[in-house]
Amino acid sequence: MPNNKLDPLFEAAAQAVEEANAMVAAESMVGREDRFVAAIEHDALRKLMRTYGRLNG
Repeated sequence: MPNNKLDPLFEAAAQAVEEANAMVAAESMVGREDRFVAAIEHDALRKLMRTYGRLNG
């Protein structure tokens, strides 16, 4: 695949990683019209990742 075709792929991968990091780092919040959004529970996420072999230890 030519380099000029790979650039958008690398950009998309970098953005996906950045968004995933933001989701994991986010805290619970109350937004507009008192809508509550819960933060991702880190222990539950680790357990889920171990279940599917995506986390060592």
